[in-house]
Amino acid sequence: MKLCRYGPKGSEKPGVVDSDGHIRDLSGIISDLTPDTVRLSQLAKLTALDIAALPVVSGTPRYGVPVNNIGKIIAVGLNYADHAAESNLPVPPEPIFFTKAVTSLTGPNDEVMKPRDATKMDWEVELGLIIGKTCRYVEKSEALSHVAGYVLVNDVSERAFQKERGSQWVKGKGCDTFAPTGPWLVTPDEVGDVHNLDMFLDVNGQRMQTGNTRTLIFNVAHCISYISRFITLQPGDLVITGTPPGVGEGKKPNPVYLNAGDTMHLGVSKLGEQRQTVVPFSLTGLEILG
Repeated sequence: MKLCRYGPKGSEKPGVVDSDGHIRDLSGIISDLTPDTVRLSQLAKLTALDIAALPVVSGTPRYGVPVNNIGKIIAVGLNYADHAAESNLPVPPEPIFFTKAVTSLTGPNDEVMKPRDATKMDWEVELGLIIGKTCRYVEKSEALSHVAGYVLVNDVSERAFQKERGSQWVKGKGCDTFAPTGPWLVTPDEVGDVHNLDMFLDVNGQRMQTGNTRTLIFNVAHCISYISRFITLQPGDLVITGTPPGVGEGKKPNPVYLNAGDTMHLGVSKLGEQRQTVVPFSLTGLEILG
């Protein structure tokens, strides 16, 4: 099942995407897709629905973040060996993780704003997952059974903020609009083998990243289990699992960074695609974001 939220910013409705790619309206069943409705116990009620009986949404509405009011975002860094190499960093012996601010969340095709004073803005296509059951000291063998579904995420980053201003990753990861998410939350049964998903990202029509989740250093179950030793993961939390090689910072001989007017097109197989345009910083733009 592909669950989504569609409509104008701040007024999204819940929906499900049918086998023909049409959005079906779920607002007669639930008021929104939230951490409560993606609990595995509640999600089972949605997966049992007759999708064909739901009303079709006309036109091509905007997609929003698939789950409203995500509680927290935990991101795993340097989780592909070839990405660690292009970053001139050793393969980590244990998962490295950091947080992204929930205010960085934005729809999959919304504009991405270049922060004030940004000079090294970068891209990262990633596999994300939404937690459906509380994870606290979860064993790797049980971890995947706590997943509500999988999502595509662009972990937009500002490398100067991340590495040159006190080496605090969160500074370069949590800016507004730096976590385009969606278009859908895809339930595990429809994804199948989460460790064999192709990934790509283009900038201005040029292929920058190509990868597959089979080359993760720490697989999805390992990441969930490891994080749950330190931070309790709750229904509706978002975990993103790292990016393959091809980020702008790693381009040789000269790094390539994003500027206003650049476009990104990215995707993960079975999870859909995203398209974003980078826009200049403006306080008006932040007001629109709320």
